[in-house]
Amino acid sequence: MKILVGITGASGCIYGIRLIEELKKNGIETHIIISEKAENIIEYETTYKIDEIEKLADKRYNNTDLFAAPSSGSYKLDGMIISPCSIKTLSSIANGFCNNLISRSATCCLKEGRKLVMIIRETPLDLACIENMKRAKLGGAIILPAMPAFYYSPKKIDDLVNFIVGKTLDQLNIKHNMYNRWE
Repeated sequence: MKILVGITGASGCIYGIRLIEELKKNGIETHIIISEKAENIIEYETTYKIDEIEKLADKRYNNTDLFAAPSSGSYKLDGMIISPCSIKTLSSIANGFCNNLISRSATCCLKEGRKLVMIIRETPLDLACIENMKRAKLGGAIILPAMPAFYYSPKKIDDLVNFIVGKTLDQLNIKHNMYNRWE
């Protein structure tokens, strides 16, 4: 299995980082694209260094490189996850404005019928955001807002992060033990 992970400039980059860690742990070939703004947010919100994240992945692409392999629908992927997905990136994908590698790769996944999971991390939502989520959903994307559950009695922030990462992995049928399921 080969998964492409995009990390964009929204608060909550830890979701994408933890996802990459979990994919590596499961032996899944992981390719990553980290936007410029995401690099800033990773430095601000976490203790991770970009080179540490790069070492978790099998390959990293530059978000400005529209000649990179994922910019073509002929490049085989099993799916793409954008975690977190900024509202700007959501808008780009929903409206076919492929101005960087993340939005172009996502559009390729949709046009080729591959899974695209978008971890929206914004609240509250204005009408434009809701309409763009609808457009992306109608285009085939899976919209997975970063809304953790509380039925399993989380004790720390990591529990909340793991819940969202687990729900993300569920969308690609990847087995995990990130949270306790409802029984």
